[in-house]
Amino acid sequence: MKASRVLLVLVVVAVGLFFALAPRMAEERMNRVLPHERAAVSPEAAALHADLVVGDLHADSLLWRRDLLRRADRGHVDLPRLREGNVALQVFTAVTKTPAGMNYEENASDARDNITLLAVAQRWPSATWDSLAERALYQAAKLRGFAEEEPESLLLLRHGGDVPRLLAARAAGAQTVGAVLGIEGAHALDGDLANVDRLYDAGYRMVGLHHFFDNALGGSLHGTGSHGLTDFGRRVVERLDERGMIIDVAHSSPESVRDVLALTARPVVVSHTGFRGACDTPRNIDDGLMRDIARRGGLIGVGFWDAAVCNVSPAGIVAAIRYGIDLVGADHVALGSDFDGATTVPFDTAELAVLTDTMLREGLDEATIRKVMGGNVARFLAENLPQGPR
Repeated sequence: MKASRVLLVLVVVAVGLFFALAPRMAEERMNRVLPHERAAVSPEAAALHADLVVGDLHADSLLWRRDLLRRADRGHVDLPRLREGNVALQVFTAVTKTPAGMNYEENASDARDNITLLAVAQRWPSATWDSLAERALYQAAKLRGFAEEEPESLLLLRHGGDVPRLLAARAAGAQTVGAVLGIEGAHALDGDLANVDRLYDAGYRMVGLHHFFDNALGGSLHGTGSHGLTDFGRRVVERLDERGMIIDVAHSSPESVRDVLALTARPVVVSHTGFRGACDTPRNIDDGLMRDIARRGGLIGVGFWDAAVCNVSPAGIVAAIRYGIDLVGADHVALGSDFDGATTVPFDTAELAVLTDTMLREGLDEATIRKVMGGNVARFLAENLPQGPR
């Protein structure tokens, strides 16, 4: 065989191995579960957990090349593990751009984008390689495809009335998980207000305004200045309100959050976060602003990773939850795991009963546990998703 032909074969093999192995290796490195023995859950906690409505406000599982209908040996979330964890409601959030470095202190808007290489390596459609809107639409199509393949396993929630219907079906014995589509960063609009309607039509109902960098809407919590909303950002907020879409300020700067609260009368969410008074990191906004969000009827999802709670353990997560309850009230605290979001967590979604067990051990009453573990998410979605076709 000629040397040129050997070289060509080697190149083809190398490219094939890259596409086959690189996405898996990246996820195994980025979405980790700390080594642990599966915690023993008391019979009381197991019985209570089985009777709960469990809900989680944030998981980035659509980013990765996995069939979410099948149990995987990596990552944090798939349908078999959601069922094992008795999860009724899961927000699946589409990530469309992250900056190289991805630090909590400061990131430049023009930093090299990590998701472009991931999209190519995972063989996403070529339209996604240079369009953030297309990346969002592709991830929505993935979720819709899972729901169409196994409608008894997954239901895409589009309207408030879908929530009580789902819960009634589950009470009658169904194991269907209700899924809500969210965006992590409205740079997915590609600077075009008309894309709000495209995303809505694709099934999106929750929109995070920012991620790790300032964008056309305004300042991120991790951007290069203390910026609020731009004129475009204000118009986006107004359009989201018109469509009845839920606004998520999890990565927005304090100035942007205040601008949002001044613009909208509707409650907002902080889908995945911690409380600055409990875990003083740049990832968490100050307690006063959390109170403002709660006073407006907002919902705050407590994360499971280090920058959110500092102590990455069931006890550390529950300590952050208890702090939040004391700060803003039990009606405004929920779970916001950030599963599959390049996070290292103490357990995956199959093991969520450990939180119920830990809350009981820490003396939280049953009514509070029901609210935090998912009752608040169910109520919030039923009240704030659009109430009918628009």
